[in-house]
Amino acid sequence: MSKFDKAFSRIDELNGEFIKIWEDVCNIESPTEHKAGVDAVGRYFLDYAKRRGWQCEVFAQEVSGDIVCITLNPTAKKRPLTLSAHLDTVHPIGFFGYPPVHCDTERIYGPGVTDCKGGAVSALLAMTALDDTGFIDRPVRLILQTDEEKSSVPSGKSTINYIIEKSKDSVAFLNAEGGKEDGGVIFRRGIAVFEFEVTGISTHASNCVNGKSAVLEAAHKIIEIEKLRDIDALTANCGLISGGTAKNTVPEICRFTAEVRFETEAQYADAVAKMTEIAATSYIGGTTCKLTVPKTHRVPMERREFNLRLLERVNEVLSEAGMPTLTAKKGLGGSDAADVTAAGIPCIDSLGPDGGEIHTIREYAEIATLAKSAKRFAAVAIAID
Repeated sequence: MSKFDKAFSRIDELNGEFIKIWEDVCNIESPTEHKAGVDAVGRYFLDYAKRRGWQCEVFAQEVSGDIVCITLNPTAKKRPLTLSAHLDTVHPIGFFGYPPVHCDTERIYGPGVTDCKGGAVSALLAMTALDDTGFIDRPVRLILQTDEEKSSVPSGKSTINYIIEKSKDSVAFLNAEGGKEDGGVIFRRGIAVFEFEVTGISTHASNCVNGKSAVLEAAHKIIEIEKLRDIDALTANCGLISGGTAKNTVPEICRFTAEVRFETEAQYADAVAKMTEIAATSYIGGTTCKLTVPKTHRVPMERREFNLRLLERVNEVLSEAGMPTLTAKKGLGGSDAADVTAAGIPCIDSLGPDGGEIHTIREYAEIATLAKSAKRFAAVAIAID
């Protein structure tokens, strides 16, 4: 019998119970701005952990949900393994109907089943199996984030700062965002949103030749911004625009946003320079533009040697445990793993259950991958050094 067999067998025994837990927590709707809902999900995990006698800590928040930190074996001598997931979702309450969650023989559907409550449940399953099979070698910590979907802005970054501070002693930080095809995300793109306010010269539409349309000027700027289309460098999307007051008036004001994604902080600096240049240029003449550069942005998960080394070591563990190894992958969206990496903590992202169609009404996860995700977490806890 290998050192993994007891924990893996226990995960299989517990799997049906935890699929029901998966349904339960996803049926508690928890968009980021609905603190009561996010806190209700957090209490579900806290109540479970308290019943098992695990160490529990709550980092209270005024606006966002309260962060929950649960630790198995808090006094063990080896360096802790930190698991993390977020409990907030993106859609308003009622968007998925009632009940929000439904299943078929292969998939579970609903808000957060992949992004990211499924990962929280798989981490809890791993910890339960380790506890049940007498694992006492190292602390295993689960941190449940509460405003990840809004880049920790509602909490003034206090949530992600708490996560970083709690995780500095970790042998590894495994983030349980939704997975796909045995990939381990070790680099991600950063995100920043720029706001433009264009001012033109208003006049009656009958005299439009003497006006300066803010909408027309904004259109020229948007065309220039949307030329940023390098998936390995800068990309830009102008997703919101508003302008004008009447159909027979040349619009004086037009506002729009540009969401820019980038691979490195150096590329972010390039984005600031490019947005500043476009804002300063009047393409039709006679217009001005106010550019608001974001005070903060979602940092990229840049390529770091310590993450590559961690992936190699985790793959050695998975191979020893008879599990599929992980392929290094790049994530296109934002994640807490980027901030953790920037803080110098070895990290692999997207190790939760497999799924897809996140941030849509069609979000789903593959039910069979809950146990696989939990076994990965358990294997790393047992054998990482």
